[in-house]
Amino acid sequence: MSDRTGSDPGLGTADALAAAPVSGGAIRSARRGRDRDGRDRERRGPVAKLRRLGIGTSWPAKVSWVFLVAIVLVALAGPLLISADPVRQTSSAMLPFGSPGHLLGTDDLGRDELARLVHGARPLLFVAFASTALAAVIGTGVGLLAGYAGGVVEQVLMRVVDLALAFPSILLVILLVAAAGPGTTSLVVGVGVSLAPGLARLARALAARETARDYIVAARLGGTRTPRVLVQEILPNIAGPMVAQVVMTLSVAAGFAAGLSYLGLGIQPPTPDWGYMVQAGQEFLYSAPRLVVLPAALTLLFVVACNFVGDDLRDALDPKGTA
Repeated sequence: MSDRTGSDPGLGTADALAAAPVSGGAIRSARRGRDRDGRDRERRGPVAKLRRLGIGTSWPAKVSWVFLVAIVLVALAGPLLISADPVRQTSSAMLPFGSPGHLLGTDDLGRDELARLVHGARPLLFVAFASTALAAVIGTGVGLLAGYAGGVVEQVLMRVVDLALAFPSILLVILLVAAAGPGTTSLVVGVGVSLAPGLARLARALAARETARDYIVAARLGGTRTPRVLVQEILPNIAGPMVAQVVMTLSVAAGFAAGLSYLGLGIQPPTPDWGYMVQAGQEFLYSAPRLVVLPAALTLLFVVACNFVGDDLRDALDPKGTA
């Protein structure tokens, strides 16, 4: 009898494989191969990549990352999930926890507390992120130029930075916001400008350290233009510690935004805002402490989480420090 598997040209490869006997060892080998492939995919997954970078290694950092992601998701999608109007006033004022239709009760004007907390996250986070981005752009730009140029340019720029740092940040923010008038735009500009000097000092120290290295000296001797050296050579090498510091600056920006809203210089009513909610509820601190405790606790947790995440990023992206 001839071997049809090897001699019959009409028998396809799939038929040959199906006709061939399969041993138990081959099955086990195939299973081990699939298991290895699955483990390899896990090692290539986003969580594994974060672990290799050293991000989220401690439990405070893990909790902080989860909380920050949850707050951002609530700010983005929460208003779509909460049907209650946060500014609609009703006659059902000062309802307690667990009231029908009002899980967290209502405030003194009958407005749903849960809806106000959810909708109040978006203005605070917008001001915090926008002002931090503004501070990062200004501070990093000034610090890069000062650290790279040196000489008179560095002296002039850093004296301006030192002059700004001579004022307490909160007083500088209040001065800028009060001069421009209360509102979201003035709040973003005021907080961003007041936080830029701190980032500028760090960027200047990092840029000066990189400027003295051989690869920057070679790029300058080779005729590379200054903008290209700053953006393509120095900036990527100082991005790690700068990103960590920017995240920590985000916590300061959130605190300033909430504090100014508490003082009446930030987000204006009737727009819900955690800082203003604390100010409006302090009159009922003893009769209805939830009106103060809930927005204040969320603001505090956001600030603390930003600090833990900033520390985690600093350890992961710049483990040797910035000396």
